[in-house]
Amino acid sequence: MVNCRWDCAPLVHLGRKMMRLKTLKKDVMETSLKRCLSTLDLVLLGIGGMLGSGVYVLTGTTARDIAGPSAMLSFLIATIGTFLAVLSFSELGVRVPKAGPAYVFTYLSIGEIWAFIIGWNTILGFMIGSATVARSWSSYMDSMFNNSIQNFTKTYICHWDVPFLASYPDFLAAGVLVLATCFVCLGVRVSSWLNHILSCINMAVLAFIVVFGFVLAEPMNWSQDEGGFVPFGVSGILAATATCFFVFSAFEAITTSGEEAKDPQRSLPIASIISVALVAAYYILVTAMLTLIVPWNTLDPDSAISDAFFRRGYSWMGYVVSCGAICALTTTLLSVLFILPRIVYTMADDGLLFSIFSRINPTTKVPVAASVVLSCPIILLAVIFDVETLVEFLSISPLLSYTFVAASVIVLRFQPHRTSTGTSFPSSTSTDPQPRPMPNPPPAGEMKPYVFSDDLQLVEVEMKEQPVPGKLKAGWERYLGRSLGNCRPGRVVKYSVLALMVSAVCLCAVLVFGSDLQLLPLWAFALLLLVFGLAFFLSLGLIWAHEPQAKLNTFQVPLVPFIPGMSILFNVFLMFYLSLLTWILLAVWIVVGLVLYFSYGIRHSKEGLQDFPAQEPSVLPTSGLGESAQAGIKLD
Repeated sequence: MVNCRWDCAPLVHLGRKMMRLKTLKKDVMETSLKRCLSTLDLVLLGIGGMLGSGVYVLTGTTARDIAGPSAMLSFLIATIGTFLAVLSFSELGVRVPKAGPAYVFTYLSIGEIWAFIIGWNTILGFMIGSATVARSWSSYMDSMFNNSIQNFTKTYICHWDVPFLASYPDFLAAGVLVLATCFVCLGVRVSSWLNHILSCINMAVLAFIVVFGFVLAEPMNWSQDEGGFVPFGVSGILAATATCFFVFSAFEAITTSGEEAKDPQRSLPIASIISVALVAAYYILVTAMLTLIVPWNTLDPDSAISDAFFRRGYSWMGYVVSCGAICALTTTLLSVLFILPRIVYTMADDGLLFSIFSRINPTTKVPVAASVVLSCPIILLAVIFDVETLVEFLSISPLLSYTFVAASVIVLRFQPHRTSTGTSFPSSTSTDPQPRPMPNPPPAGEMKPYVFSDDLQLVEVEMKEQPVPGKLKAGWERYLGRSLGNCRPGRVVKYSVLALMVSAVCLCAVLVFGSDLQLLPLWAFALLLLVFGLAFFLSLGLIWAHEPQAKLNTFQVPLVPFIPGMSILFNVFLMFYLSLLTWILLAVWIVVGLVLYFSYGIRHSKEGLQDFPAQEPSVLPTSGLGESAQAGIKLD
């Protein structure tokens, strides 16, 4: 037994390292970046990131190939799921206004290894997104010159026919990436003003396109003769929702900017909600307009809007569309290149990535090293790879992040307030009542003596007024107190969140695959649906039976844990509609990241360096050391 215990000790120690939580500085507003962004800046930053290539390309693709005119419902469903994620991001963003929100929130509540995986997947998602946007920008610009750039490259430079590679090297995409990186490195004010100008032009162009398009609308294009409004059924709507979900993922630019916002507690939730609502309205209106002016099954997937107007006899609209598309793609590229280096900077600042990425330029207050180094693989992707085969990964990365952020909201809401050795939040946001003054001793000459029982009674009243977060509510003590009453505050909630996520995965797998009666008989499908559905809602109920933290003066998600729980279920459900290639790419990328984490990150983690002086003295042998040496161990 002794040998077995000692053999397991290294594994236990490794597990504790992997699951350690991030600690925050006393002042969470402290940052090396420059706080200069207003609420309007954040709104336009979010719009610029979300209202990009998707509105010009994805609307036509999803309508023609996946959902038909009902693609507008797909964008509506994706908006609802995004709003659920926005609530979770906003609550945690105002409490911890740091760059790399999904990574930071997971690190605070779930553990280091999971935070690294989330951050690592987010990096690849935004790298592929940058390359895709750059190639789309190049295609639109080339189309304005009758594809002369593409023809010149193929004729006089080189071209090839290799699977997963583009047919020719796209040097124009490389050029726009270099130029956008330079603007981002000049500072947040320079890049944000350029984003403001281009975003306003893009919104004005789209408004003109929508109004002019509805003037030409023909409702017969939604008739049964053309396939109807829902030609591909409910499965087509859900598949389109999973594909188009990534267009809203750039709202993370807003919470990523929390470290550079002037007033993050106020600006982050307002900017997130306004920008997502405006962008959703544009996507729904453009999709409706497209499928009304021409039959949905005749749309050109590469240039749906300009081709539709051309077929209606308005060829000059192609130049208007191209102008708006160039502005939209530029703002999206700036937004993605703004987010990516800040995520890497945050991970490097925690020691999980190479320290060179945590360097901030003293003049521009921008992580220039991270921006420049990351631009190299993005340029490689954009120049030679056919990134269209990797586009679906753009959906799985935000869906995975949103799932863990929703789980983080639940965990942190039901955790007891930790001391200086754990995570703490700004005291200025707390609404806890001020402690009552201790009663004065009786004046001299009075017979009634002052006893400590009065103090104890006051302390007892205070304890009743301030229940411990993570403990069972008083009303549930009689039912669950015998089995759960002695658990450490917050521990039952953590295990319940784990059960919630596992049951959500199982429930969604049954819903997506089990409905096929060739795989499961009807009774087995119904039984599994009942079992996993009960497990999901029982997990939610068990979490709700515990005391939450006191309400804050800042924004908070309502109806916790039910709204974050629904967000988890929604995200997991959509992930099952992504292709097998996407899951294979995710698995390969995670394996590469784990190699990096175990070879570098786990040894250089700043949380590990902080843990050493506090935890190591209790396990280091002190026999044979003098008093001064033992004191040295405790101090060092």
